[in-house]
Amino acid sequence: MAGFATPAFSQTVPVPKPSPVPKPAPKARDGSVQMSAQDKAPTTTGATQTPPNPVIPDPNRNVPANIFATFDTNQKAQAARVSSYLSSLQTLVGNFVQVGPDGSKTKGDFYIQKPGKVRFEYDAPSQIAIIADGSSLAVRDTKLATQDIYPLSQTPLRFLLSDRIDLLKDTNVVNVTADDIYISVTIEEKQALIGTSRLMLMVGVKDGQLKQWTVTDPQGYDTTIAVYNLDSSKKVDPGLFKIDFTNYITPAN
Repeated sequence: MAGFATPAFSQTVPVPKPSPVPKPAPKARDGSVQMSAQDKAPTTTGATQTPPNPVIPDPNRNVPANIFATFDTNQKAQAARVSSYLSSLQTLVGNFVQVGPDGSKTKGDFYIQKPGKVRFEYDAPSQIAIIADGSSLAVRDTKLATQDIYPLSQTPLRFLLSDRIDLLKDTNVVNVTADDIYISVTIEEKQALIGTSRLMLMVGVKDGQLKQWTVTDPQGYDTTIAVYNLDSSKKVDPGLFKIDFTNYITPAN
């Protein structure tokens, strides 16, 4: 879900009790409006975009492992541009289209507050929500009344949520490519108990904005997330990123 590799040691706990309907989020002191869980379809600074068609990587591609010294000047400059863009973001809201390994598509809204916080709300009929609070990541399924907890530090999403990042120094970049449309940076991670996973970030050449990412899990399956209607000027309600670890419901028999 949401394009992250699943650690082998996840734990399953019941979904927290639903909280009362919150009051509308108050206006921030600077006059801008905070985004809350009730604010679906985030407002954008430009015209509302139609959902994009995600670019699905070739499942038979072979990304060779490189070392820092093998990247030429242009590749280093492209990676630096992506690093600078990611580091410049503090908040980001928008919509997403997810394509799973089986080709199925789901849509929804997402909210990011750096460092380390994100929420993915999937559109109906899906009852999935993914929440990161800065240290843990929860995958909540209200239909099944389950909540899987993972350390955020062991999911590729942490690279997107880092306060500041230099991809070539802080990650194991194995490939950097660019064409007329996208700059693509591929990061590889090897974990003894889990295996090797990859994260491919794609940023638009013309506008410099995040377009999509693809996570390849240790089994070789790709999950792609394409994002659109992006807005980095909204203040996000901190309550969106709260994971309830204590109050649980009992699934109906």
